[in-house]
Amino acid sequence: MVKGKRFTGTVEGWVTVIRRKLSAGELGSLPVVLVLAAIWIVFQSLNPNFLSPRNLSNLSVDIVGTGLIAVGIVFVLLLGELDLSVGSISGLAAAVFAVLNVNSGVPEWLALVVAVLAGTVAGTVQGYSFARTRVPAFVVTLAGLLTWNGLMLSILGTSGTVNLDENGLVAELTSYYFTSDAVAYAVAAVGAGLVFLVAYQDRRRRQAVGMPHRSLGSIATRTGVVAVIAFAAAYVLNRFQGLPLALLIFLMMVAGLDLLLRRTHYGRQVYALGGGVEAARRASLSVTRVQTAVLAISGTMAAIGGLFLASRITSVSQSSGSGVLLLNAIAAAVIGGTSLFGGRGTTWSAVLGMLVIQSIASGMAITDTPAAVQFMITGGVLFAAVVIDSLSRRSQEAHGRA
Repeated sequence: MVKGKRFTGTVEGWVTVIRRKLSAGELGSLPVVLVLAAIWIVFQSLNPNFLSPRNLSNLSVDIVGTGLIAVGIVFVLLLGELDLSVGSISGLAAAVFAVLNVNSGVPEWLALVVAVLAGTVAGTVQGYSFARTRVPAFVVTLAGLLTWNGLMLSILGTSGTVNLDENGLVAELTSYYFTSDAVAYAVAAVGAGLVFLVAYQDRRRRQAVGMPHRSLGSIATRTGVVAVIAFAAAYVLNRFQGLPLALLIFLMMVAGLDLLLRRTHYGRQVYALGGGVEAARRASLSVTRVQTAVLAISGTMAAIGGLFLASRITSVSQSSGSGVLLLNAIAAAVIGGTSLFGGRGTTWSAVLGMLVIQSIASGMAITDTPAAVQFMITGGVLFAAVVIDSLSRRSQEAHGRA
């Protein structure tokens, strides 16, 4: 690739670029997309209702709670670390909201803000402890897992379960739908437009400094693919109840955090730390600040995800944040393509990974397959993702890209 030249927009050029990336181990989202397509084909063949508007609409809401937690996990994985406390923080935030609003009569909006801030504070404490002591993050957050879970149980008290107002603000996070068809199509159009705008602005910046940049044809094709997917999704959702509010919030947060990671100085620092902490220190990066902020973001996203999970069942109990929630959140990030070795992945990885996991769960439910089989299949997909990640990294090292 010659500096200052355009990426060719021809089919032959695209094939050449794809082949070069695959041979160098840069697989991107291709494996998970193929897995997701295979899962949908298999379950649709077993039950024609799998790809029905109703099931896909429910699927789009079911991925949100755990998916938001997985997005926070992506930030931590980019550092090459692991946050084991997100499940407990999600339960803690839900408990704080429920007790303040239901038991103490605090307005919902204020209780919601306090609950999210509780997650932010928990994550910040862990992040600062990790950054200053240099104890591995998984050890610090393992202690946090126990601490925040104990605090949640203490807050809930002896009652153990608090039911939320089914017509309240939090409950409507997962129960409200935009029933007008125009809303879903408008969101699809805006999303496709933003994809084009961001890519075009990136092209202009690269072109101005003589860096390699995409051709307008390549950008238009990419935007067209996104538009087709977005409008198809809007059409399917409108065939049931319309665009779910939960899905809209989820996609907006994922897109916003993706811009934070890939278009800001802070995001570049996160990727740099994933490439090597000592090298980042020698480059005068504020390692402590970045590591603290990453764990704070993870805690915040865990708290928000916990509120969406509570919204889905309109209650908070002593089991909130427990079970397979932590494992599913980590698995979603890894299956989606975020590297366990740090430095590679995006927030959209969590979306793709969560779609895989929830598609398996949904397919198992409508085909009356035992939960044990679901765990085994999910575990197999996770193992395959880790193997692909490892092989991809080896290939990149062989080509001098890692």
